[in-house]
Amino acid sequence: MWLGPEEVLVANALWVTERANPFFVLQRRRGHGKGGGLTGLLVGTLDVVLDSSARVAPYRILHQTQDSQVYWTVACGSSRKEITKHWEWLENNLLQTLSIFDNEEDITTFVKGKIHGIIAEENKNLQPQGDEDPGKFKEAELKMRKQFGMPEGEKLVNYYSCSYWKGRVPRQGWLYLTVNHLCFYSFLLGKEVSLVVQWVDVTRLEKNATLLFPESIRVDTRDQELFFSMFLNIGETFKLMEQLANLAMRQLLDSEGFLEDKALPRPTRPHRHISALKRDLDARAKNECYRATFRLPRDERLDGHTSCTLWTPFNKLHIPGQMFISSNYICFASKEEDACHLIIPLREVTIVEKADSSSVLPSPLSISTKSKMTFLFANLKDRDFLVQRISDFLQKMPSKQPEGSSGGRKANTVDPAPERSAAPPEASDQPASPSTPLGGCQSSSAQEAPTASQGLLKLFQGNSPVEDLGAKGAKEKMKEESWNIHFFEYGRGVCMYRTARTRELVLKGIPESLRGELWLLFSGAWNEMVTHPGYYAELVEKSTGKYSLATEEIERDLHRSMPEHPAFQNELGIAALRRVLTAYAFRNPTIGYCQAMNIVTSVLLLYGSEEEAFWLLVALCERMLPDYYNTRVVGALVDQGIFEELTRDFLPQLSEKMQDLGVISSISLSWFLTLFLSVMPFESAVVIVDCFFYEGIKVILQVALAILDANMEQLLGCSDEGEAMTVLGRYLDNVVNKQSVSPPIPHLHALLTSGDDPPTEVDIFDLLKVSYEKFSSLRAEDIEQMRFKQRLKVIQSLEDTAKRSVVRAIPGDIGFSIEELEDLYVVFKAKHLASQYWGGSRPTAVRRDPSLPYLEQYRIDASQFRELFASLTPWACGAHTPVLAGRMFRLLDENKDSLINFKEFVTGMSGMYHGDLTEKLKALYKLHLPPALSPEEAESALEATHYFTEDSSSEEALRQEEQEGGGNEDIQEKRGEEKGTSPPDYRHYLRMWAKEKEVQKETIKDLPKMNQEQFIELCKTLYNMFSEDPMEQDLYHAIATVASLLLRIGEVGKKFSAQPGRKPRDGAPEEGEPPAPDPVQDPAPELQPPAAGDPQAKAGGDTHLGKAPHESQVVGDGGGGEGRGSPSQLLSDDETKDDMSMSSYSVVSTGSLQCEDLADDTVLVGAEARSPPAPTRCGGTVDTDWCISFEQILASILTESVLVNFFEKRVDIGLKIKDQKKVERQFSTSSDLEQSGVSG
Repeated sequence: MWLGPEEVLVANALWVTERANPFFVLQRRRGHGKGGGLTGLLVGTLDVVLDSSARVAPYRILHQTQDSQVYWTVACGSSRKEITKHWEWLENNLLQTLSIFDNEEDITTFVKGKIHGIIAEENKNLQPQGDEDPGKFKEAELKMRKQFGMPEGEKLVNYYSCSYWKGRVPRQGWLYLTVNHLCFYSFLLGKEVSLVVQWVDVTRLEKNATLLFPESIRVDTRDQELFFSMFLNIGETFKLMEQLANLAMRQLLDSEGFLEDKALPRPTRPHRHISALKRDLDARAKNECYRATFRLPRDERLDGHTSCTLWTPFNKLHIPGQMFISSNYICFASKEEDACHLIIPLREVTIVEKADSSSVLPSPLSISTKSKMTFLFANLKDRDFLVQRISDFLQKMPSKQPEGSSGGRKANTVDPAPERSAAPPEASDQPASPSTPLGGCQSSSAQEAPTASQGLLKLFQGNSPVEDLGAKGAKEKMKEESWNIHFFEYGRGVCMYRTARTRELVLKGIPESLRGELWLLFSGAWNEMVTHPGYYAELVEKSTGKYSLATEEIERDLHRSMPEHPAFQNELGIAALRRVLTAYAFRNPTIGYCQAMNIVTSVLLLYGSEEEAFWLLVALCERMLPDYYNTRVVGALVDQGIFEELTRDFLPQLSEKMQDLGVISSISLSWFLTLFLSVMPFESAVVIVDCFFYEGIKVILQVALAILDANMEQLLGCSDEGEAMTVLGRYLDNVVNKQSVSPPIPHLHALLTSGDDPPTEVDIFDLLKVSYEKFSSLRAEDIEQMRFKQRLKVIQSLEDTAKRSVVRAIPGDIGFSIEELEDLYVVFKAKHLASQYWGGSRPTAVRRDPSLPYLEQYRIDASQFRELFASLTPWACGAHTPVLAGRMFRLLDENKDSLINFKEFVTGMSGMYHGDLTEKLKALYKLHLPPALSPEEAESALEATHYFTEDSSSEEALRQEEQEGGGNEDIQEKRGEEKGTSPPDYRHYLRMWAKEKEVQKETIKDLPKMNQEQFIELCKTLYNMFSEDPMEQDLYHAIATVASLLLRIGEVGKKFSAQPGRKPRDGAPEEGEPPAPDPVQDPAPELQPPAAGDPQAKAGGDTHLGKAPHESQVVGDGGGGEGRGSPSQLLSDDETKDDMSMSSYSVVSTGSLQCEDLADDTVLVGAEARSPPAPTRCGGTVDTDWCISFEQILASILTESVLVNFFEKRVDIGLKIKDQKKVERQFSTSSDLEQSGVSG
């Protein structure tokens, strides 16, 4: 490649000059290519250890002038071919011009300008606009692609110098982190190490220091453990590796391809060594952290952050911290974790002004909101720029606020508002606010409008005033009063100062009247609700009456949602729950509906309107409990893993016992998925939900640990899982909330686990207090870190389960061993994933649907199948292989969606590897009949098409489609009893497959006949197949003998059928209605005139254009019954014959036996010239009456032992799979092969 000219002072150190002229020198690196000796080894080692990009290119061109001692590099190359091309260009284009100059400086200036021009031109073509990766980095990326054979689409994110530990020896080299792979290259004293690991294969990634290794990064896959150490900045490297592995896991989880985030701010000047992608990933990490800290919507992007101080009026202090600015929010987080958090939505901001600086208050900034609150920031470094950014964002805000989002906020929040029920100060924040945009819309789509405007608890609790409840009522009143004082001091609504005091109040329990409002605020659901007015009503309208698998499951679970609560013992509550769950399933079809969502949603509905419950559910499913409610409850399994890890750390003596009993997996899912709502009395669990909305998952884990801790002695004495579950169940049933003002709701679980002696009651507030005292060292960042580690484990174990399920679904008679099938599955899945990395617009690159059966999740298209077929087939046919692969693909792709699944793929492979000679020949025979041969020919050979719809190998696809619940309506009609969307009954399919196996023991007589054109194709394939075999000559001789014999048999058969066959064919057009049952049923079709006539008429229906009128009439009638003989089809078929030229046909027709090179489309034919009418009748096309049966082909081949041996020899697919894995990424050119051979 051309290089920007750089000075070289010593031109000959470590290099050998190979060619020279007055202006340029072509040099080869010592040790590259021939010989090299010790110098070469040392040079190679130095290159890797010292150079920044894994290997100095072995060739280079320098520019020099006669009197100057300075040389300039102008090009380098990884192969002689590449460098020679550059050398020739320089000689042809520059030498003449340069000889004109007198001054040497002018020559150098001209050369440098010219080279820069060439590079700019090349880059213009190669690089997308806006990509400003630094030059050094691009060079490293190109070298990475060459070294590891990566395609253009594989982007390098960053590269680091480090050591890879091979045994106990560290190998110094370079670690390349690309979007989809981790690569390492080292070359030390002649020993080369080259590693490539796909991120999707990583099962463990951790940073650790042991006695054996210094601080190192450990990367595990299913079959190897890798250790890397001696990084300059191990923290940064590990963080990046985590991000990339995380992206790969997301891809496995829900097939989200990696998309560069084009909307990220670009730096004013590019960093020297940081790629655009690295910046993109750093920005993503910051965004995620920012959104999680302040519970902001998922599309919020951080614009920047700066350190500052915030004046907090409640304690009269300037608190140091960080200010964060994004397109819709200004947020503040104090340095001390609990001192103060603040969120100011820009939609609430009225004034932003720069106050006067003073020594006490340098560069202050005041921000006022619609709720009459003013926030004072100071110590801002770049205040003017900051104000400019904020004003830019404010200008982009929609000018008119939606009705009800801020209208109620005009009143002053400082007013304590004693009459809470009317709640004027923050009307918009009240769950019962009449101005919610939903009030009016709801009645149109639902019969019961009341649920739209307030929480169900208010409707079903009666109107008894709090005063009547005695001590409990007084306690509730005190709680309300504490919160009102808090609102007075710290503000109310979104812009509240959130401090350690707020947490204390939450831990003491939120009063019933404020619960809905505070849940909305703390979860961030309020922000989304206000910015999407009318969204929920619209969803309800769209989803009403729509039927799907999710709605069926919702209906089934509606009456199981808190059946003990009066609100859900009537249609009002049930209808509200149905609407919220259905609307959410409609909004997020990837989750749809998952069990446990009904229990959580029913509690949300008790404290908020339908719209509020909906947005709280969105916050839970999409932000606070990520991946919890998808089909495989991955998030809950991940947190279960964290819980096990925490049990080991905090309760080591109990941990082992729990593992032995297998209790953790049983308890954690029910505890986490329903936030304890399904296992604790309702009024107690709600207090945990209060803390959860404020603190996140940390609280759930703390409480779970506290419960185990409280029951430690009893659990240690348990002998089995059942006993342990009873102990925990009884404990949880007796966790009470003595402060609750709601009438107690009977807890169904408690009735089932009550024992002889009543157990002691535990106060929920005491339990929370203990959980904070003993386990408060848990931090949100640590949990995120642990989540990453567990996610790798969980997703990889799910992938292993998927692999086992798919392999088990393959019928036993397929012939491959379980190990071979698993290896094939790995190769097949890798192909599918490659299309997602680099596929672009391929059909397989479309989002994978994880809700499909495992078998249908990974599928490949024709071009990918061609690549796999070429590397795995035992029938290598040289240049003809892709043609054969295309036919095999058409044969397997029964549902014609241009994709095949793993089962279909294995069926195709098995046909070539397993079974006896007859079976293998049968597979080969089918590849030369429609639908395999080509779509056009499938039109004209109806009985072949008919045969293949019942053929065993292609039925796999039909069955699979049925399993999907198929969208193909014809298939649905045929199987009237199948319900399209119901989950598949696998036993039914097993029975069906077993039945089909019995029926499908087809005899070789069932195969349709082959016409001359198809037979020619078969011969061509056989010729190509033998070209690389050691017995090549014998095989050619044998196939020539067999082919000429078969051509004669075909001619003889034609004489048998020609005369008697005419009349029945003319007189029986109605036989065309069923697609030719005759050949399938006749015991010896080739001897029976009507059966023999039929295939000829149909198969040959498109080749009779040039015949005499009488002939064309006869054949036309024969084909007319099927309506296939229309002139346009005939023409197009004749013109677009696949894979052969007219010369082939004329040679066949004249009947001369030839054995020439089949790549030139010549073919084998009979020996004597006979059947004089043929040439005149056909006029240079295929003889349409000629046909041959499979039995005849088989019998002929059996006469040649060399052919029999060829087809019966065993081929080990394991070796081919190993080779395929090796070349999986090698898309690169021959120069790579040359380069990889350098190491010796």
